[in-house]
Amino acid sequence: MAFTAKDVAELRKQTGCGMMDCKNALVASNGDFEAAVKFLREKGMAATAKKADRIAAEGLVDVMTVGNTTAIVEVNSETDFVAKNATFQEFVKEVLQTIIANKPKDVEALLASEFVTGGTVADALAERIYKIGEKLSIRRFNIVEGVVSTYIHGLGATGVIVSFDTDVADKDGFAECAKNIALQTAAMDVKYLDRESVPASVLAEEEAILIKQMKEDPKMANKPDNILANIVKGRLGKFYENNCLTEQAYVKDDSMSVAKYVASVAKELGGSIKITGYVRYDKGEGIQKREEDFAAEIEKMVKG
Repeated sequence: MAFTAKDVAELRKQTGCGMMDCKNALVASNGDFEAAVKFLREKGMAATAKKADRIAAEGLVDVMTVGNTTAIVEVNSETDFVAKNATFQEFVKEVLQTIIANKPKDVEALLASEFVTGGTVADALAERIYKIGEKLSIRRFNIVEGVVSTYIHGLGATGVIVSFDTDVADKDGFAECAKNIALQTAAMDVKYLDRESVPASVLAEEEAILIKQMKEDPKMANKPDNILANIVKGRLGKFYENNCLTEQAYVKDDSMSVAKYVASVAKELGGSIKITGYVRYDKGEGIQKREEDFAAEIEKMVKG
C-alpha cells in the first residue's frame, strides 16, 4: 500500500514522533496507517525496556481537583529540561485525569487503567518515552476526597494537598486560611500532622537520644531521674514544634502556632475548622541521583 508525504505528516501529528520514524513506520507497515501507529507504539515499548536501568529523578509533581476529588502525582524524567516540555506536562495532566476517573489503588493498577485518550496508561507512558527520548516513570500518586487546599511550588518541585473538616468552607476567609496552611506545609519541614500522629517508636527513640545526651553532659549527669524526665518532656515539646504541622509556628505570624491560627479564623467565621491530613510530595525525594563527571562526558563526546 502506497503512502504520501501527507500521510507521514499526519502520522507525525498524531504520534509526535520524528518524520523519519514516521516514514519508517509506514514503510514497515506497507502504508497501513493504523499498523504504523501500532508499530510506533511497539517501538515505544522497546524504548522503555532500553531505558529501564536509567535514573529518573527529575520531572514534576502536579495536582488536580475535579468535583470533590483531588489527586496528586509525581512523574519522573531523567533531566529537568523535560519538565518544561509541553508534551510531558500534558501527559502529567492526563495521568491526573485518569487517576480521578478510575481511582486506582496503586501505581500498578494505574498503569493497567484506561488512559483518557485511549489504550492503557502503560501504553501511553511507553509512547511518551519514545517521543521524548528519556526514561519516564509514574512514581506515586494519592487521592483525597472532600474539602482541600492545594499548592504547587515552582515548576512542580513540591506539591501539597491539605484536607479539612469544616462547616465554613463556603464563607469568605476560609479559602485564604486553607491556602495559607498549604503554603506552610510546602515551606516548612513537616513530618507529622500533630503530636498524636507521631509513632510511639519515634518518640521512644527521641527520648533515648535526649536522655543519653543529658547523661553525657557533666552539668546534667547527676540530676535526679524525675528532673531529667521533666527536661526530656520539655525538649520533646520542641520536637513537636519542629516536626508537627499543627504545632509549628505559623509562618506569617510566629507569635502563634498553626493550630491557634486556624482556631482564630474559625472563631472569626463563626464555625469550626480542623486540619485532618496532608500529602506532600517533593520531586525526586529519596531517589539516588546519578553523579555525572561532565568533563569526562565532554571528552568522551569529543573523541566520538
